[in-house]
Amino acid sequence: MHGAAILTIGVMIMKVLGAIYKVPLANILGDYGYGLFLATYNVYNIFFTLSTAGLPVALSRLIAEADANGLEARKEKTFRTAIGTFAGIGILFSLILFFGNEWLAEVYLRKPDAALSVRAMAPAILLVCLVSAYRGYCQGNGNMIPTTVDEVLEVLFKVISGLILAGAIVKAGYDLPVASAGAILGVSIGSIVSLGYMIVYKRRNYPSAGVRRGKTDSTGKIIRDILRIGIPISLGASIMAILSSLDPGICESRLAAAGFSKYEAGVLYGVYAKVQTLFNLPAAFMTPLTIAIVPAVAGAMARGNKAEAEKTSEDAMRIASVISMPMGIGLAVLSEPIVNVLYPNSNAAGPKLLSIMGIASFFICLVLMENAILQASGKERLPMVALVSGSVLKIVINWIIIAIPSVNIYGAPIGTLFGYCCMAVLDYVFIRTALKENPHLGKVLGRPLACSLLMGGAAYGVYVMCSRLVGTSDRLRMLLCMVLAVAAGVVVYGVAVIFSRAITSEDMKLIPGGEKIGRLLHMKSAGKEG
Repeated sequence: MHGAAILTIGVMIMKVLGAIYKVPLANILGDYGYGLFLATYNVYNIFFTLSTAGLPVALSRLIAEADANGLEARKEKTFRTAIGTFAGIGILFSLILFFGNEWLAEVYLRKPDAALSVRAMAPAILLVCLVSAYRGYCQGNGNMIPTTVDEVLEVLFKVISGLILAGAIVKAGYDLPVASAGAILGVSIGSIVSLGYMIVYKRRNYPSAGVRRGKTDSTGKIIRDILRIGIPISLGASIMAILSSLDPGICESRLAAAGFSKYEAGVLYGVYAKVQTLFNLPAAFMTPLTIAIVPAVAGAMARGNKAEAEKTSEDAMRIASVISMPMGIGLAVLSEPIVNVLYPNSNAAGPKLLSIMGIASFFICLVLMENAILQASGKERLPMVALVSGSVLKIVINWIIIAIPSVNIYGAPIGTLFGYCCMAVLDYVFIRTALKENPHLGKVLGRPLACSLLMGGAAYGVYVMCSRLVGTSDRLRMLLCMVLAVAAGVVVYGVAVIFSRAITSEDMKLIPGGEKIGRLLHMKSAGKEG
């Protein structure tokens, strides 16, 4: 939890920087242009996920196991072997993106204009592969600070360079595909800065001199272990990236079947793409906890302390619910002002799309946490089964109902919601087989849900009252009502989680400065009533 809290601070900074990047970029490119940008980014995410989703987790787990047993030489050799392995994978995927850009754009995305943007993504893959090896090493040692600083630096320079390039290209009169490629090139620039920082940090804080002698494994065994653990995780995670990249083609082709023109379908998908940025927000805050729990559970397992691993897993699922539920419900009940304030003049479908996606965002957070628990417990193949099942369900639902004219683009978030619900249920069943003590759903979901519903009602009520008093005729007034509603929801939720003991004094002890905050708020332990 201490490590997760540090990472969460970084995520908060990155989300602010991300908003500075994506919101103005969406307004610069418009609905059609931003749909092109997101479709291209989804292709990058497939290769990014294949190369970085599972391998850093595998490295983190192996480092944590070696650290739990005091095997410093094994840790260092594992890292050196991982660097070579990650570099080879990164080079392969970068070459595919660089030389296969036209095929990916025309055949896979059905957007020929995206070819230049796909090629601009190529250098970033190799860079992030190398960076992920350093992050996995530090995380396996229980040190989340370098990852946090590194991610902030990466996003900061991506924002600065991406916006400067996109703005300059548009101002110079070039077409939108060129502007999209310029914005995407910022990813590579941010990754260069990120890699430089991690190399310096590793040399200063984890020098390799003097730790190469001692008990270790062969290079071949280390590579096999990394691939054995990492490949199922990468394949499972890449399913969602592939699914996202298929979304433009599926949505626009089924909208055409419903009678919409190519341009109308592009606009509807574009506003859906904008909403997806907000949909991914809760999951971004969940990722730090999933990163921190893998070495924690794996280390407990390596020490033979299964009871500690079980308690850590249940606590992590409960904290995940406490964090993600209010965010999802907040997005759902305040969807109208959120979309209209952030993306003015967008298609009218935006608020209803976000309402559905807000609820779905909780289930993706739950799936992320369940996957991390299974991966840390040595059951890394099971999440892939759940992901495949949920993905197939999503595609089937989308294919059928998007083509219904009265449903049209709303079928996309409906399919997402049912797909992630399916994954969450299957993952919970798998966790019951992996852990002797099953997570109690009442503790994990009950109190956070009650507090979130109370918060949602308060936020919506304040927004409605404020709207009647000051009106929402312009963007500024709507923003004022939204801010007041969010503030009311935060206060109500904070009081509710304390009095319901959804968060306890024991939880607060696990985060930096949390014990003092707990005493100040007179928080009670889980075992105390009243």
